[in-house]
Amino acid sequence: MYIRSFDPWKSKLCTCPFKYTLNIYTGCDHACVYCYITSYIPKAFKVRTKENLFLYLEKELRSFDKRFIIALSYSSDPYPTIDKELKITRKVLKLLQRYDVRCLILTKSNLFERDLDILKGLKCAVGITITTVDKKKAKLLEPNAPSPSERIKALKKAKEEGIPIYARIDPIIPFYTWKDFDKTLKALDFVSHITVSTLKLRADSWKRMEAKFPALMERLSPLYKKGEKIAGYYYLPKEIRFKILREAREKIEGMGITFGSCREGYYSYPSCDGSHLVPP
Repeated sequence: MYIRSFDPWKSKLCTCPFKYTLNIYTGCDHACVYCYITSYIPKAFKVRTKENLFLYLEKELRSFDKRFIIALSYSSDPYPTIDKELKITRKVLKLLQRYDVRCLILTKSNLFERDLDILKGLKCAVGITITTVDKKKAKLLEPNAPSPSERIKALKKAKEEGIPIYARIDPIIPFYTWKDFDKTLKALDFVSHITVSTLKLRADSWKRMEAKFPALMERLSPLYKKGEKIAGYYYLPKEIRFKILREAREKIEGMGITFGSCREGYYSYPSCDGSHLVPP
């Protein structure tokens, strides 16, 4: 089964409305240092295609309940580097269009710009994740992903085509990307909704962060050790998280943009994930 109900982490803090998810590829080659998929996908940073994807996917779409949304994707980016040549995601979008299925797209790539001709005919919303607009920091955190400016440029084109758009500023990292929050927000002032999330670490991503950002982790480690462990993730202490989230919310809503938070136990409106933007 390729279309699955969402919340693989069974987190008590997940506030997503019921939806389904489809990971077109296995693995993701953006190789983000903080990525969580390495905890449950072997060779997670190596992208693989799925055997008989279209055969099984079309069978599942025939009986899919169209009241619900399919999210692309959460355990792999729908636009890994290899999709530039393979164009598998484009073929999947055509299938979703054929079966009139609503979808929510989230990516760290600008490659979706190629598929705007299909996306504008879909009942969908398109979002990008931007951790920081600082190009050097973004390259260190997300070594193989297109630059933040390329993603933002593509999202603006989606808006010009009349496609509902949103963004995620995720993860917010104290002492690092949080310093750039105002600049990042300003660059996204054209979107309808922004979801934020603080850095949540698993054992493997903790090790990668320590290896790549030793000075930063010297400051962060004591904070995370004082925080909670929820659904396998190390969280910042609640008072620190909520202070960050309150400030982010005030700034986002102050710009007339709706606000969501992801697995924080905080506040979101009208949805945490931007799914309210998907046309009915």
